[in-house]
Amino acid sequence: MEWSSLYGPEYTPTFEEIRSYINNPLWQELNDYLQAAYIVQPKLSYSKCSMQRGWNVKYQKSGRALCTLYPTEGFFIALVVIGEREQTQAELLLPLCCAYTQGLYNQAACTMGQRWLMLAVTDSKVLQDVKQLLQLRVAPKVPHKY
Repeated sequence: MEWSSLYGPEYTPTFEEIRSYINNPLWQELNDYLQAAYIVQPKLSYSKCSMQRGWNVKYQKSGRALCTLYPTEGFFIALVVIGEREQTQAELLLPLCCAYTQGLYNQAACTMGQRWLMLAVTDSKVLQDVKQLLQLRVAPKVPHKY
């Protein structure tokens, strides 16, 4: 069943229900990384946006968005916004990223100096790319082995 149909705006899912629905260890790995490296807590938010309708998990640090995670059955989508000030660093990092991430970045329109990357985290290579892109946005508070 589709995520937005399973959990509508009237019922806030628990983190355990989200984890169970995604059923992919990469979900927990990224959440653990974000909480440990940035010392942040996730916030649940309901989106009526037609692109990714339903409950999502947001991470922010000092009022700045780190990423938004969208549950999908078997995997999840990580929204990472590359702003104008991260653009040069992102382009230097890009050759080290997997082909999927490179293609997504190159196809993303640059609107008002930003690229909105909706990365489908389906394997560890994409997860590593997400972590690297996040580090361009905000340096981790705690050095981490991830």
